[in-house]
Amino acid sequence: MRGRLLWVLVLVLLAAGCGGDTDPGGPVTLRFQSLAWQEESVRANKELVAEWNATHPDVKVEYVQGSWDSVHDQLLTSFEGGEAPDVIHDASDDLADFAYGGYLADLTGLLPERLTRDIPRHSWETTTFGDGVYGVPFLQEPRVLIANATWLEKSGVRIPTPEHPWTWREFREITDRLSGDGRYGVAWPLKEPVSVSLNLSLSAGGRLFHRGADGKVTVRFEEGDAVMPRTVHDQIATDRSAAPSTLGSGGSDTLPGFFGGRYAMVPLGFSYRQQIVQQAPEGFDWRVLPAPAGTDGLTQGVSPQTLSIAQDSPHHREAAQFIDFLLRPKNMVRLALGDWMLPTGTEALKDPALHTTEHDWATGTALAGRLRPAPAQSVRGYPEFKDKVATPAFQEYYSGAIGLAELRTRLERDGNLVLARYQR
Repeated sequence: MRGRLLWVLVLVLLAAGCGGDTDPGGPVTLRFQSLAWQEESVRANKELVAEWNATHPDVKVEYVQGSWDSVHDQLLTSFEGGEAPDVIHDASDDLADFAYGGYLADLTGLLPERLTRDIPRHSWETTTFGDGVYGVPFLQEPRVLIANATWLEKSGVRIPTPEHPWTWREFREITDRLSGDGRYGVAWPLKEPVSVSLNLSLSAGGRLFHRGADGKVTVRFEEGDAVMPRTVHDQIATDRSAAPSTLGSGGSDTLPGFFGGRYAMVPLGFSYRQQIVQQAPEGFDWRVLPAPAGTDGLTQGVSPQTLSIAQDSPHHREAAQFIDFLLRPKNMVRLALGDWMLPTGTEALKDPALHTTEHDWATGTALAGRLRPAPAQSVRGYPEFKDKVATPAFQEYYSGAIGLAELRTRLERDGNLVLARYQR
């Protein structure tokens, strides 16, 4: 009798081991949630999924369309409900809480050496939390100046290049020279001011977040952190060389005024070139210029787009194989061209298509070596700090409602109270 019971127990355990979301006799099915939204990018992603499915009969991938506007809350809900996609497209600055919360798989040991070696260490730092790696950084976007080429040439100002960029002081002087008669040298779209301010402040040595020997992070707003915000504030409030009306705008909102000759330049992400190509009036001459440089040159922070694997996925190995396929050098180039962004991979960055003068691809590619992890990359509690402390503080400073001293006080005093709750 005891032997019979033992045999029944073995059968039950074997049956339990065959459970999951796939038929043990059929192919594995992976759900890949993509946040691609531009037509070219969606097409590139879907084409790659189709190519994978055509050559991998045992592992099928289902394309799922996500949205940047709601991805954090949507993922949190799906994680907690046990319905997360197997392969997750996101941005590195959204991963920290998911990684520390146990929702993402540690990719250490899952990825091939080819891929881990091809992406530089500083890019891997954007997805490393504690002792684990929780995403593959694959696309990155420098912030650049999109300029009215005709306006700049007529003004006679020095045109900056990646080898000889403007300093922040020179940038302020030039925007002042370009202004007058209801026109402005620059329009800053600062609806989301925090990431712009922190990432561009790296050029002047700003860090804002400082990790101590105990691993805890504190906020300190130092001189390097003030260079970029002070420049913007003074352009708006003192020189009247920056349009105050765009402070609450997103990047796309500034394009009609830019095309209409109201602003000489707009600081935007590199991918905005696609919208400009599509929307600019016939004959409008524009060009890409590097962002201003500080004591650390053209260094700026980025939060790369990433691919992660859900911890609850029963198919970690297959998901990693699919990610490796998506990010082979030629495929990474296809994804980069579709999103009008830069790949992180060193082999992909060598592709001639990314070094052409058409649409100033070469200018952006020249900046790739100066891109570093965004200062907030591994800071737990950053989303709350950004929403409740930093966004209103920067908005009030740029609008002139508070001064630099009050900005510093609020970022340090209120910001450290928020971060302390996440570091107990």
